[in-house]
Amino acid sequence: MDALKFNTDMAFTYGVPSPMGPGVVRLVANNPGPFTFKGTNTYLVGSTTLAVIDPGPDDAAHRDAILAVAGTRPITHILSTHAHRDHVDGIAKLKAATGALVAAYPRDPAAGHIALQDSPSGKLFVDYDFQPDLALQGGDTIEGKDWALTAIHTPGHAPDHLCFALEGRPLVFSGDHVMAWNTTVIAPPEGRMADYVASLEILLDRRDDVFLPGHGGRIREPQRTVKAYLLHRNWRERSILDALAKGLTTIRQIVPEVYRGLDPRMIPAATLSVQAHVEYLIEKGQVAGDWPLTPDRALSPA
Repeated sequence: MDALKFNTDMAFTYGVPSPMGPGVVRLVANNPGPFTFKGTNTYLVGSTTLAVIDPGPDDAAHRDAILAVAGTRPITHILSTHAHRDHVDGIAKLKAATGALVAAYPRDPAAGHIALQDSPSGKLFVDYDFQPDLALQGGDTIEGKDWALTAIHTPGHAPDHLCFALEGRPLVFSGDHVMAWNTTVIAPPEGRMADYVASLEILLDRRDDVFLPGHGGRIREPQRTVKAYLLHRNWRERSILDALAKGLTTIRQIVPEVYRGLDPRMIPAATLSVQAHVEYLIEKGQVAGDWPLTPDRALSPA
């Protein structure tokens, strides 16, 4: 059975900074929802000069809160974990207000776009035109006067997803790659399960004390959480293989079998998640099916 436990505890007030440790505060944007939980977490890092990680939506109140927390301290860099709109829509106006440099992993302009009818949220949630001033690769470090952040390329939820390790501290800003309140949505073609699993294994090899995610509260036992999420994905694979063995031969048939009692709003996301798992199982030679996958295309055990 699926024994994954979620932590939905999160103490905060919109517009009010929450200390996350020396030189790190969190502001939560007021954009709650089934995919964003209480809202997008924005982090301000530093004491004399500041980096802002994920400014969140284009929301004047949230932007004003960021600027109020910064006060007279210059915001020199704006970092994005990935170009989903709930993380990057606020960047342009914050950059205009501060003159900060924007740093992120550059998206491949030739990569496929997710169609509206295939969106887990029913919205076009990716800013395909987003381009950073500074193109980061995994291992690159951005520095301020009293902080340094090293990028960890963690594709899976998005091809451009980065986590950021705070140098000198066992702390990682984990974006949407690892969260405590729920599992990460892997929605093809934006998401790819093989990449996601490999990226989880990258973080599993680290020794951190805390992850600060893009949504929800801090994760105090991060490597244990990563291991649990890997086990959860293995369990999900087994449940899909069991469904196929029972004669459920399409993704649409499999979804209610492996996601029982699901909120109807989440059915599109669950369908895409099963598709991502099936793609991975086909790549591993455990399931047979023709491309491109659709919810009604016939599948079989390999």
